[in-house]
Amino acid sequence: MNSKKRPDVQKTAEGRINLRDRRRFLKESAVTGLAALTAPHLLMGKSPRNTGRVLKIGFVAPTTGVLERFGEGNQFIVSHIRKIVADGLTINGVNHPVQILEADSQSRRERGSEVALALIKSEHVDLMLASSTGETVIPVSDVCEANGVPCITTDCPWQSYFYGRGGKADKPFQWTYHFFWGLEDLISVFTNMWTGTPTNKVVGALWPNDAEGVAYSDAKFGFPGALQSKGFKLVDPGRFELAARDFSQQIQKLKDEHVEILTGVMPPPAFAAFWKQAGDMKFTPKIATVAKAILFPTAVEALGERGADLTTEIWWSPSFPFKSNLTQQNAAELCAAYEDETKKQWTQPLGFHHALFEVALDVLKRTKDVESPASIRDAIRTTKYDSIVGPINWEGKPVPNVTKTTLVGGQWIPGYKFDKWLAGQKFKYDLVIVNNANDEMIGVQRKLEPLSA
Repeated sequence: MNSKKRPDVQKTAEGRINLRDRRRFLKESAVTGLAALTAPHLLMGKSPRNTGRVLKIGFVAPTTGVLERFGEGNQFIVSHIRKIVADGLTINGVNHPVQILEADSQSRRERGSEVALALIKSEHVDLMLASSTGETVIPVSDVCEANGVPCITTDCPWQSYFYGRGGKADKPFQWTYHFFWGLEDLISVFTNMWTGTPTNKVVGALWPNDAEGVAYSDAKFGFPGALQSKGFKLVDPGRFELAARDFSQQIQKLKDEHVEILTGVMPPPAFAAFWKQAGDMKFTPKIATVAKAILFPTAVEALGERGADLTTEIWWSPSFPFKSNLTQQNAAELCAAYEDETKKQWTQPLGFHHALFEVALDVLKRTKDVESPASIRDAIRTTKYDSIVGPINWEGKPVPNVTKTTLVGGQWIPGYKFDKWLAGQKFKYDLVIVNNANDEMIGVQRKLEPLSA
């Protein structure tokens, strides 16, 4: 299968020759060849460094579809990583060129499986990376597990990733590994934010019929049991499809049950439709804390004035106290570089996608035999790495294929209320930390404010 037949599986520009430029290429090759013959190391009798075969890293993420905002910063991240590996990776004394092959999952499970399989069968990737919710992470991981390809993923609560794939602690996966926080962390962050504001403790939940929605609503490890144990009453209108845009029935039930705290996990388009209808139907909770839907500044801006004071989880932000062991940049510096280059506001997946490549390169550098997929897999298992999102270390906790990252609570504040800490730049909304009960090493920036009636 070639890139023309499957345009969403794209080779890097390095080494690819356009037929239209063949004549120019041959001419330049002749000049390059002549230069090589007179290169200093040959004239002086020295041998060039050993060069190995090209190592291929596959990267599957949604850049189109309902989850496209998760991939908003991918072009920035991948281009910078390509610069870092432009001269290859030296592994066991041999320098290997590195090729990064990107594929768009189109926010669909079936497509995620297809492009992952294409990268494995046609491109023969050595290491697979994937990100951005269970809709991409799960199918890609399953394909890699079935084909014996080492795989590292992120941006999906670990329960969705592990149990959503039929994982068992006493029978772990052999080829697929994940780093992210879990539902226990999210529940803790959400309830800690809610307890500081006077409410009737009636919580309405919006959970779709997808990997995250099923996990969040699970009676055992999801929200229902945890909310009950903390004294909250749960109102659950039932699962809905991701493509749904009419939420009038759910809203009426939330009103009838006097819900004052709204929560859920929704893609941005679905929440935008819900929130508009909620305003039209005069549903006015005191707190609205929604996962996924309002992670991104563009999604919040699309809500207009009704985006103010919404709350959500914060996986990573410019104020997090971590730096990359690959580039030595800290979180604030990476965000500043992104905003300066793209003129767009930083987003949370930016740090995790950077960390994904950091870990991947660290794994390859430590691999004893790059010709052996099992050796690459073993290097993943022994990872002890300080990334821009914090330490990554698969120690078997909470389950063998997962290592956890930190999580705090945040609120979207209109830009005029909060000074931007990056280069004096101003945006319509800023996401600020309002609760750090899960990790006091990360400082609180503001006290949570209830929604305006």
